[in-house]
Amino acid sequence: MTQDQPEPTYGSPTPPPPPSEPPPPAYGPPAGAGGYGAPGVSTMSPSDERLWGLLAHLSWIAGSIVAIAPLGPLVVFLVFKDRSPFLRRHALEALNFWITVYIGLAISVVLMLILVGFVTFAVIGIAALVLSIIAALAANKGEEYRYPFTLRLVT
Repeated sequence: MTQDQPEPTYGSPTPPPPPSEPPPPAYGPPAGAGGYGAPGVSTMSPSDERLWGLLAHLSWIAGSIVAIAPLGPLVVFLVFKDRSPFLRRHALEALNFWITVYIGLAISVVLMLILVGFVTFAVIGIAALVLSIIAALAANKGEEYRYPFTLRLVT
């Protein structure tokens, strides 16, 4: 012991050891409590990823209420794109698919002048419904899914 420090006696309180690292800031969430994390690393549980993947493919229903079906997948993409690579791929796939569907429906409306558009409109509508259900089921299982005949406009 040095001359400056008295010798500790039994039962006397000992001073706490000096901190090894600085204390966390008093604002914001604690480290590791969510947030966006490193790119390519999921900050969501696998069950949440599957649920939001399913909702990304079926969110066109909510978007259709305001007459813009791609709005639902766009919202899911913008909110969750940095939180999970799995969710980013599914939301992006759904967004591209619904943009492609809208392009096909617009062409069908023009083709209605020669009556062929009524058939193509119905075929595109039924195919969009069936394919989005298949994609939602695949996302819910945690599998990847790529829509056929989809233009990859948003990357």
